[in-house]
Amino acid sequence: MDILLQQIINGLVLGSMYALVALGYTMVYGIINLINFAHGEVLMVGALTSWAIIVAMQEAMPGTPGWIILILALVISCVVAAVLNFTIEKVAYRPLRNSPKLAPLITAIGMSILLQTLAMIIFKPNYKPYPSLLPTTPVQIGGAVITPTQIMILSLTAVSLAVLMYVVNYTRLGRAMRATAENPRVAALMGVRPDTVISATFIIGAVLATIAGVMYASNYGTVQHTMGFLPGLKAFTAAVFGGIGNLAGAVVGGILLGLIEAIGSGYIGALTGGVLGSHYTDIFAFIVLIVILTLRPSGLLGERVADRA
Repeated sequence: MDILLQQIINGLVLGSMYALVALGYTMVYGIINLINFAHGEVLMVGALTSWAIIVAMQEAMPGTPGWIILILALVISCVVAAVLNFTIEKVAYRPLRNSPKLAPLITAIGMSILLQTLAMIIFKPNYKPYPSLLPTTPVQIGGAVITPTQIMILSLTAVSLAVLMYVVNYTRLGRAMRATAENPRVAALMGVRPDTVISATFIIGAVLATIAGVMYASNYGTVQHTMGFLPGLKAFTAAVFGGIGNLAGAVVGGILLGLIEAIGSGYIGALTGGVLGSHYTDIFAFIVLIVILTLRPSGLLGERVADRA
C-alpha cells in the first residue's frame, strides 16, 4: 500500500503536467481543427528560457529567495512563449487556414523540428541541471513522501485550471472562443473576430505549456532541447484519450494517463516476472491510447465541437 500511495502521488504530479499541455492541444483543435505538433516545443522553449533567467538572476542577485526567482522566471518565460506561439500561428498556420488539412499538419511537424534545431543552436545540445529553488525536505503522507516542488506543481495546476475554466465559461473572451469553435462564420457575423480569438487561444495554450515545462524541469532537474517531444506526444495522447476538443476531457485524460503510467511503472516488474523494468513506462501511454480508440474512438468524454464543412 505504501508503494501504491507513492505511485498515486507521482501519477497525480505527472498527470497534472500532461493535463496542462493537453489543454493547449484540445483548445486549438476545438477552434480551428488543427493538431499543433509544435506545442511540445513551446513547453521546451519555456523551460529553457526559465533556466537561462534563473541562472542569470542567481549570478546577478545572489541571496535572492528561490521562490521569487522562480516566479519571475515563470512570468518572463510565459511572455516569451506566448509571443512565440502567437508568431507561429500568424506566420505558419494562418496562411494555411483554408488549405487541405494535410498542409498545416506537415507545417506543424516542420515547425517542431525548426524550434528544436534553433533551441539546440542557442542553448547547446547538452543536458543542463535545473536549479533547485524550493526546499528539498519531503513531507510524509502515510507511508509515502511528497516534495515541496511536487506540492507546488499540484497547487499551480489547480490554480491554472480554475483560472482557465473561469475565462472560458464566464468572460467575454470565453464566449467568443465557444462561438468560434461552434461556427466561425456565424460568430464573425455576430461581431466576434475569429483571428483575434484564435491568436488568444494560442497565447493561452503557450502559457499553460510554459507552466507545465517549468514544473517538468523543476521536478526532474534537467532541461534540454528535445525535452518537449515526449511530454508533448503524451499530452496529445491524453487529449485524444479524454476526447480531443473537450476541455474536461483533456484534464481527465491527462490525470488518468499520469496515474496509469506511474502505477504501471511501479508494478510492471512484478507483473512481468522481472522481464520489463520501470524504464518501459512509456509503453503504457500508447497501449492505453490504442485500447481507448478501439473501444471508444471519440475518447472518454467524446467531442463536443460541432463538425464543420
